[in-house]
Amino acid sequence: MVKFIHTADIHLDSPLKGLETHEDAPVDEIRGATRRAFDNLIELAIEEEVDFILIAGDLYDGDWKDYNTGLFFASRMGRLSKAGIKVFIVSGNHDAANQITKTMPLPDNVTLFSLRKPQSVKLDDFGVIIHGQSYSFRAVTDNLASQYPQNDSNYFNIGLLHTSLTGREGHEDYAPCTLDDLKSKGYDYWALGHVHKREIVSQDPWIVFPGNIQGRHIKETGAKGATLVTVEEGRIAEVEARELDVLRWATCQVDLSECETSDMVYDAVREGFEQELEQANGKTLSLRLILTGRCPVHAQLLDRTTQWAEEFRGIAAGFGDVWLEKVKFQTSRKKSLVEIFSEDTPIAGLLQSIQHLELDGDTIFGLVPELSALKSKLPAEIHSSDEPFLDLSPDKIAELRTEVQELLIAKLLRHGGTG
Repeated sequence: MVKFIHTADIHLDSPLKGLETHEDAPVDEIRGATRRAFDNLIELAIEEEVDFILIAGDLYDGDWKDYNTGLFFASRMGRLSKAGIKVFIVSGNHDAANQITKTMPLPDNVTLFSLRKPQSVKLDDFGVIIHGQSYSFRAVTDNLASQYPQNDSNYFNIGLLHTSLTGREGHEDYAPCTLDDLKSKGYDYWALGHVHKREIVSQDPWIVFPGNIQGRHIKETGAKGATLVTVEEGRIAEVEARELDVLRWATCQVDLSECETSDMVYDAVREGFEQELEQANGKTLSLRLILTGRCPVHAQLLDRTTQWAEEFRGIAAGFGDVWLEKVKFQTSRKKSLVEIFSEDTPIAGLLQSIQHLELDGDTIFGLVPELSALKSKLPAEIHSSDEPFLDLSPDKIAELRTEVQELLIAKLLRHGGTG
């Protein structure tokens, strides 16, 4: 029997985004999350007595600030070496961007596959051969898989590759290839990396993206971990997903349609938090709260969003292991504007004017000239983040216009006594 772990996209020491601005955020857990998840990987390998580990790219997260990241990795490889566990790595796009990794020596039990062409490593003791190729630079757009050798019928064949395959949402199109490209090689298992969401692409043969081991922001929700594979008599007997993450990201959608009072809103939110905690298996939870539904309290919510958000953050803090990343107010009015416009009231005319409010990027900078100067002084990483500051794209402007309209309408309806 042969047992191995397939992991990828570890992004060691990558920062977690979305919580660091909150004073009460679990700073230590945020800063050390990828290391703790990696320690969980090491523990899993030792407990399961695996024969080797496959890392399908993006072990690191671009350039290190210093050598501490590499030293941490080397020390964990030392633990694996004492347990007789080998590690095989192909570098990915983030690794290729790291200058220090190109010169730092690797521990004896670690093999980094060639940057120039596909390389095959035979493990005769296990009857296994591993084929792989590392990235020599960040943006690899060639079909690396097409150059991998055909299977060796005397071995259990594994392909180790960092690829977008035929493309996946939210991921750059690196080392693209097709499912047929992979199947044509005749391998028994393809260990892929680059896509951060776990996906079993095929079971004949097994082609797997294990996902990353630790979610890093709100777009990487749900359980994260690695894949444990058991091979018996040259055939795959079991493929298991194992959780390794230490801080979990989730979106919590709460329907407020039946809520008529503040207390009912609080109860609904509290219940939503409890449900998410149950699914997190005891892990610290970072939540994005999304409030929906045609509800009687819609105007009250939009009239003081900041206060509501802080009150919801207080409810989250009361659980001890829940941290609120953001609150999205997406409720709507019980009564439609068509119904309100048909009423013979002074406020109807004002509401009709607000509904036709025009707003675009130029208008915003015209109304507040200081914004243009501020934007030009902001660091590049702020503009290129997952949710950039002053995003004036058409979609974002449309969303902003709707929010402004709804806020003005809600204030008029609440203070004008129409709802």
